[in-house]
Amino acid sequence: MSGSLAATAQDKAGLVPEAHATSIRWLLIFWLFVLSGVAFLDRVNLSIAGKFVAAEFHLTDIQLGNVLSAFLLGYAIFQIPGGRLADRVGPRRILAIGVIWWGVFTALTAVVSSSAGHAVLLLVAVRFLLGAGEAIIYPASNRFVALWIPSQERGAANGWIFAGVGVGSGATPLLITYIVTHLGWRWSFWISATVGLLAGLIWFLISRDAPEQHPWVSPGELAFIRNSGAQKSGLADEASVASAVKRVVPWSSILRSSNVWAVTLSYFCFGYIAWIFFGWFYTYMAKVRGLDLKATAAFSTLVFLVMAAASPVGGVISDALVKRRGQRFGRASVAIVSMAAASVFLILGSKADSPGLASVVLAGGAGALYLSQSSFWSVTADIAAGSSGSVSGFMNMGAQLGGAVTTTLTPIIASRYGWAASFYVAAAFAIIGAFTWLIVDPNTRLGNSPIDPSSSGSN
Repeated sequence: MSGSLAATAQDKAGLVPEAHATSIRWLLIFWLFVLSGVAFLDRVNLSIAGKFVAAEFHLTDIQLGNVLSAFLLGYAIFQIPGGRLADRVGPRRILAIGVIWWGVFTALTAVVSSSAGHAVLLLVAVRFLLGAGEAIIYPASNRFVALWIPSQERGAANGWIFAGVGVGSGATPLLITYIVTHLGWRWSFWISATVGLLAGLIWFLISRDAPEQHPWVSPGELAFIRNSGAQKSGLADEASVASAVKRVVPWSSILRSSNVWAVTLSYFCFGYIAWIFFGWFYTYMAKVRGLDLKATAAFSTLVFLVMAAASPVGGVISDALVKRRGQRFGRASVAIVSMAAASVFLILGSKADSPGLASVVLAGGAGALYLSQSSFWSVTADIAAGSSGSVSGFMNMGAQLGGAVTTTLTPIIASRYGWAASFYVAAAFAIIGAFTWLIVDPNTRLGNSPIDPSSSGSN
């Protein structure tokens, strides 16, 4: 899987490493894919078990939405400090700490008793702290990508990492439904926590912060990573690359960047749309479309599997366009077209008469949205050098704020104007997010002059 992607990228770039070169970077990308899946197992499980939690705690849809939003607020608030820590400490240790943290608070979700005083507030607090722990996952992953993955492979690498979102979310409805119906909803959180702790331990054992530190990386692979990085960034030599990677860009430069604000606004829109699916799609299919538990789980799984397939496809397409047309066209065009397409699917899906057709069309909308995923993260890795964790954390904060808005706002819109209106609002955000990409220029690095276009493909 990853090896063939790497080989293709290397051949097209004219930078084929020695025959004996390793591909450890792709092994670690695969494990980031696993951690990504586990992270979404831990966060989406409440959406699936929410029906049973709400019944035991006597929650309304709006109260359940507040519990879901608590996770997203914690997740959003700690994106920036989490990203900065990833830049300062490195992705290996900070990811291991984060996985342990979110494993503990996933388990604590099951410990809260409905008979406890202020039980709902306890649920809110636990989910907020779970979100704080999970905030590290993608900024740290992006820091890893900036250190380990050449620019011309970053679309594919990010695509595989975020395919874990779809796989984790897709496996969750069937897995959690089975556990809940056979063992009870609390066991779904204990099992999710155990899986996360094991995955985090393996990450700590097999990963390193930089390829130079890893005993399994061959000289051929190391040379390919560093020489490709030098070529794509327009830097003169390996020492220049190392200096750029280590440099932490000051916040004043980050906050003055139109690129950063543009991708953050667009990612806010992305997050608003995505959390329609993560937070409310299961409830929508069960309550509004009238499906039973198993059918709802199956249709929810379809949506997330389409996400999983679309994410790496979008990354590969973006990388190919970067090689042919340059960074700006390669990253921005995929995001613009896919987000605009998502808006069309959302509108058509909400109007479909049959539950099956609605599910398939809305799944198309989720897939179209996730075609754009790698563009966001590849751009932040390209422009931020040694501050890729900080910049991607700032951007991802925007997405989670969008998610927090949709988990709270969606049931309010639905109760007043109908569920179709909720999807229309999401479609409007998709259009805004698409057009915002017209501002983004990946050829300009933070704190630096524009990159030489000749080093990024033919424009």
